Amino acid sequence: MERSHYGRSWEANWSQISPFFHFPTEIRRIIYTTNAIESLNSSLRKISHHRNLFPSIDSLFKLFYLALRNISRKWTQTTTNWPGALSYFAIEFADRMPNNP
Repeated sequence: MERSHYGRSWEANWSQISPFFHFPTEIRRIIYTTNAIESLNSSLRKISHHRNLFPSIDSLFKLFYLALRNISRKWTQTTTNWPGALSYFAIEFADRMPNNP
C-alpha cells in the first residue's frame, strides 16, 4: 500500500512534530487553537485591504496600532486553563519565561 503525501510529510518532519506530543493535552489544545490569531489577521487585512499605498512605514504602523487598540477591546474571553498552562511553561521553560531568574 502506497503512503499518501500527508503520511510521507509526517515521516519526513517527525523530528519537528514529535515534541508537540510531549506536552499535556491541555497545553496542546492551547498551542493548536488558532482562532484568535486568524481573527486578528482577518481584522488587520480588512483594515489595510483598501489602502494599497502608504506614504511611509510609520503610517502603516500607526494604522495597525490604532486598529489593534480597537480590536483588543473586544477580547474578553480567557483561554481555558491558562493559569495551569502558564505554570507548566514556567517550570518547563524557566530560563525563557519573564520574571524568572
